[in-house]
Amino acid sequence: MSELHCVQHIDAVREAVAGWRTAGERIAFVPTMGNLHAGHYALLDHARAQATRVVASIFVNPTQFGPAEDFAAYPRSLAADRAGLVAHGCDLLFAPSVAQMYPRGLSDLIAIRVPGLEDILCGAFRPGHFSGVATVVARLLGIVQPDVAVFGAKDYQQLVVVRRVVDDLALPVRIDAAPTVREADGLALSSRNQYLEPAQRTQAAMIYATLQRARSEVLDHGSVAGVEAQALAALAGAGLVPDYVSIRDANDLRKAGLDPAVSRIVLAAAWLGNTRLIDNLLI
Repeated sequence: MSELHCVQHIDAVREAVAGWRTAGERIAFVPTMGNLHAGHYALLDHARAQATRVVASIFVNPTQFGPAEDFAAYPRSLAADRAGLVAHGCDLLFAPSVAQMYPRGLSDLIAIRVPGLEDILCGAFRPGHFSGVATVVARLLGIVQPDVAVFGAKDYQQLVVVRRVVDDLALPVRIDAAPTVREADGLALSSRNQYLEPAQRTQAAMIYATLQRARSEVLDHGSVAGVEAQALAALAGAGLVPDYVSIRDANDLRKAGLDPAVSRIVLAAAWLGNTRLIDNLLI
């Protein structure tokens, strides 16, 4: 079991990484908001396979939460998270304060915009969210300066946004996607799953079942609009309140047609009570 160093300041991260780099080691980075679960630990295991040193961050980023969202209530469990990081071979935990990440405050923040990606799908329902994601990820990558950074495929729009930021800003890091980790009934693991009541937890499995059905219908040459409409109706019929079900180009999230030569993905977001769940499935 590795020794985990926990630091809160940028200079300490850079000092540790510089020492490893001088020794010729390869650095992988897993950014998180904490409250870690098996999905996060799968990211760490993926990172460990890519590098000799693994850095994780835990930072609940205020700039990606809207005014009515759950920033204050978002689950925080640093002590348990540290134990999990040790068990999965993490070498360094960066757990900064908001002041450390945004020393000039949030009102004077230089924000990154991602045209064409930040205002579609989840971005249409969470204005400013992906600008907040892009801004904090760019800052974290600038602090850690890893060779590779690992993100989960469950947050697929986030993954595409991060890749766009890295490409457009010419950041010297490879972005790796780790597969979604699921419960036995298909529900994608998420820190927000713990908000669900027992009956809601049963209903939540309908999201993955609906995505599977939509994928099959697309592969059977069903119309995109028809498949999306049927999927929305299925979620609503199961007691969920869907924001969207959408079939997109998996590379850039543009609207996709039926051309099987195009890599496609079906994405969904839906509410159960006060809990918003997202998922996706490559076609």
